[in-house]
Amino acid sequence: MAHPKVGHSPPRRQLSLNDPAFRGFVYQAVVAVAVVVFLVWIVNNTAVNLKAQNKTSGFDFLWKTAGFDISFTLFAWDRTSYYWQAFLVGLTNTILVAAIGIVVATVIGFVVGIARLSRNFLISGLATVYIETLRNIPLLLQLFFWYFAVLKAMPAVRNSIALPFDSFINQRGIFVPRPIPNDQFGWVWVGLGLAIVAIIVLRIWAKRRLEQTGRRFPVFFSSIGLLVGLTFLFGMVTGANVTFDPPVLNRFNFEGGLDIPPEFLALLFGLSLYTAAFIAETVRGGILSVSHGQSEAAQALGLQDGDRLRLVVVPQAMRVIVPPLTSQYLNLTKNSSLGAAIGYPELVNVFTGTTLNQTGRAIEVIAMTMAVYLTLSLLTSALMNWYNARVKLVER
Repeated sequence: MAHPKVGHSPPRRQLSLNDPAFRGFVYQAVVAVAVVVFLVWIVNNTAVNLKAQNKTSGFDFLWKTAGFDISFTLFAWDRTSYYWQAFLVGLTNTILVAAIGIVVATVIGFVVGIARLSRNFLISGLATVYIETLRNIPLLLQLFFWYFAVLKAMPAVRNSIALPFDSFINQRGIFVPRPIPNDQFGWVWVGLGLAIVAIIVLRIWAKRRLEQTGRRFPVFFSSIGLLVGLTFLFGMVTGANVTFDPPVLNRFNFEGGLDIPPEFLALLFGLSLYTAAFIAETVRGGILSVSHGQSEAAQALGLQDGDRLRLVVVPQAMRVIVPPLTSQYLNLTKNSSLGAAIGYPELVNVFTGTTLNQTGRAIEVIAMTMAVYLTLSLLTSALMNWYNARVKLVER
């Protein structure tokens, strides 16, 4: 039997298109060069066309006076504000409706999805009607319904409908008391932050305790106690206080209070209810993916229906629910751009609409808008991927 010589090296690999590895490298290099050439051509062609039309480019327009009004803002705005402030107004309005919409849609979606699996025919039937109706009607039509048929059909200001807690609703929106915190209220936020840190530490400790002893700690009720206790304690010790400025009806409109415009409400209702219908089906599919033997085992241990669902079924279903749930969150955020159709001043309406028409900087405005939606989508995906890694099943 022949033995290889010591120090003998394998034959050198010859570069040839017959080699799959070398051929793959060549194809990737060709594609990369083609993409770079295409991008260079686009940039050069754009520069030539702009020069031929005597149009300037750049982002210097952001520091020019906007000169237009915005109906709903979260911070001070007037005609003398700059275009970069208009960009921030549209961004904050988009994030506001998307964040609230995600929370509302998630709660409604989980409730409706679980209700559709109910053994009660009336409950499951109502859930089915809700899902099949809302998810098969275009979202834009639903926005028109909420805006024109519901909110704009409300009575005039003089005939406003009184709501609890000194609130009123009319065709101009909902008017609620405005909270006015005093100078010491910042300490309440400090207490809230410490409570959140304490809750995180408590959850970690409770999980380790459960793994070591098998004894469950009431994390949920303890977390609520920490949250309320620390914020109340900091507020009481520091003298923090909040007064409310209620809306008062004068001859033509309300004075004081906080005005929630109908455009915001219509967009929030439409996005939340429409997305919740898809989330409900995702939740239903995730629960059905859990083996029925898991429920039977939980029932053999003496767990009630609610406990079986909360402690056994839903935690295992989350690994199936989270990936499509992420897509629904992304869709809701991007669909907020439809608010432009009903006059809600979100990013597309304020920046891609009014700002673009006044400045003519199409490339810059569109690029900034695309970058915002891309960033929001990537952040949402990253957060949901992190959560998905937390809830996935751990094999031993």
